[in-house]
Amino acid sequence: MKILASYNIKGGVGKTATAVNLAWLAAREGARTLVWDLDPQGAASFYFRIEPKVKGGGKGLVKGKHELERLIKGTNYPNLDLLPADFSFRNLDLLLEEAKHPTKTLRKRLRELTGEYDYVFLDCPPSISLVSENIFRAADALLIPTIPTTLSLRTLKQLVEFCDEQALGVELLPFFSMVDLRKQLHRMIVEQPPQGMVAFLQSYIPYASDVERMGTARAAIGEFAGRSAAARAFEALWREVRAALPA
Repeated sequence: MKILASYNIKGGVGKTATAVNLAWLAAREGARTLVWDLDPQGAASFYFRIEPKVKGGGKGLVKGKHELERLIKGTNYPNLDLLPADFSFRNLDLLLEEAKHPTKTLRKRLRELTGEYDYVFLDCPPSISLVSENIFRAADALLIPTIPTTLSLRTLKQLVEFCDEQALGVELLPFFSMVDLRKQLHRMIVEQPPQGMVAFLQSYIPYASDVERMGTARAAIGEFAGRSAAARAFEALWREVRAALPA
C-alpha cells in the first residue's frame, strides 16, 4: 500500500485537484484506491458528493474509537473510496498533542488498512503543524503542487529544509501547478526550475477552467473533460508519479 500526500504549506495551489484526479486515474487503472480528506473544509468530500462528516469526529479518529474501515464511504467510481472530512478536524492539532505518540498517530491508524488498498491519497490542509508532521511520517511521498512564483518557491524551500532537519526520509515530488505560460515569470521558472533544492517532476498542470469546473461538475476532470489539456496533464503527472514512487 502506497500512501501519497497532496501537501503544501500554502493554500490555493491545487492540492485537492491533485488528490482527486490522481486517485481517479489510479482507480481507473484498476488499483484499489482511497482518498482520505484531512482538510476540515472538505473539498474532496464535496467533489465526491459525500457529506463531510465522520462518526466521532477528530476526537474519535485520534483516540481510535472507531475502525477506519467502518468510516469509509464508497464513491460513484469503481475501486475508489473516500474517508470523508469532518469540520472538527480543525482541532486535530490540539487533539494530537494529547495523544501518546503525537507525531505517529495517523501512521498507526493507516496501518489498519494494510492489504485493503493499493494507494491511499491524503488530501491535506495547508499548514505546518502536528497534523503535517503526522502526514510526513505516514506518507511514502509528498506530492507538492507549486505555483511558479518566487513566494511559492520560497515556501517549498522551507518545507524541504524542515524535512531535511527532521530526517523524515519521505520522498518529495514537487511539480508546477496553475501554470500560465503567458506570464513571463511562470514561463521562466518552469523552463529553468531552481537547482540544488529538490528536483521537480517534468509534468505540470496548466491554469485551466476545466480544473475550476470540478466544483460545478463535482467530478474528476477525466469524467467530464477527458480530452482536455488539463486531463492530459494529470495523466502525464500520474505516470511520472507512479514511476517515481519508492519500491
